[in-house]
Amino acid sequence: MTTTFFCEYKPGLEGIPATKSSISHVDGNRGILEYRGIRIEELTAKGSFLETAYLLIWGRLPNQEELKGFQKEILYHRRIKYRIRDMMKCFPETGHPMDALQTSAAALGLFYSRRALDDPAYIRKAVVRILAKIPTMVAAFNQMRKGNDPIQPNDELDYASNFLYMLTERVPDPLAARIFDVCLTLHAEHTINASTFSAMVTASTLTDPYAVIASAVGTLAGPLHGGANEEVLVMLEEIGAVENVRSYVEERIANKQKIMGFGHRVYKVKDPRATTLQELAEELFKDTESDRYYEIALELEKVVEGELGAKGIYPNVDFYSGLVYRKLGIPSDLFTPIFAISRVAGWLAHWKEQIGVNRIFRPTQVYTGEHNALYVPMEER
Repeated sequence: MTTTFFCEYKPGLEGIPATKSSISHVDGNRGILEYRGIRIEELTAKGSFLETAYLLIWGRLPNQEELKGFQKEILYHRRIKYRIRDMMKCFPETGHPMDALQTSAAALGLFYSRRALDDPAYIRKAVVRILAKIPTMVAAFNQMRKGNDPIQPNDELDYASNFLYMLTERVPDPLAARIFDVCLTLHAEHTINASTFSAMVTASTLTDPYAVIASAVGTLAGPLHGGANEEVLVMLEEIGAVENVRSYVEERIANKQKIMGFGHRVYKVKDPRATTLQELAEELFKDTESDRYYEIALELEKVVEGELGAKGIYPNVDFYSGLVYRKLGIPSDLFTPIFAISRVAGWLAHWKEQIGVNRIFRPTQVYTGEHNALYVPMEER
């Protein structure tokens, strides 16, 4: 007996629930993002990235003792094995940092290959190792591609400050460190986006968490996902001056082309993360001389809102993040790896949730090919 499945085909699985989750919630019509029920505005104003990571992964805010213990574990595991460093030295200098990160993340599984997914101690240690080592690997490749030895982590610095230190070997000022920590919190989680879904599918096979993170990094690298923040700066450079903004927007609209940093599959109002990032940008730029990119961005938001706001197209998280990172002195091709450093928290939360109620992903398809086709012999082709 043949069973026929009737289901509606949705390209990209748009709007089709793939799981049940208590990790994060988005209300796209009201511009609300919550982590475990707490508004993102609350977390960025009062918390830290590692506190947020703990919340996402273990389901509650840590008390003071728990947070101190978590921070201490992260600090202890920041360094990477010399064999991973030696491997990274062989990467081509022209390679993209996201490719270097994906390879390095996967390599962690060679050194920590035990898959005890029913052991809470193993799960915690995997979480700590990944959160601790991913920033170190990103910063190490950035140094090695310039012919330098990696800068070792500074045990006197917190999570955000230490990453900025490993990029330059200079202790960042408190404002820069705080703003960077807020950026990490903003990017830490966003329901079932493409990279998170990739992580969940990989996790559902019960492979090791390092493979899960490597698959998610590969997905995040695409220009339609994490790579969009790099493209925003390319766009601002292309526009060149404030007086060119309106003609640029009108031309893109006339040609039905995307304006990078605007629009979102979920949000029909301004992305709440973009609002916070804009406030950070204002804080960074207020005491400095005018910045051409920033002035173009402000005018671009104004023009796009006037032309496309009625269609629900507003700035998303990518629009201002690149401006903030650029002002912090971070190279543009590290923007997406930094996104990964942050989103690791969300990926690990979904990994942990997935293996707790696991069922391997096996979607169906709508077949559009032939039936009963004949094999054509080689001599007749």
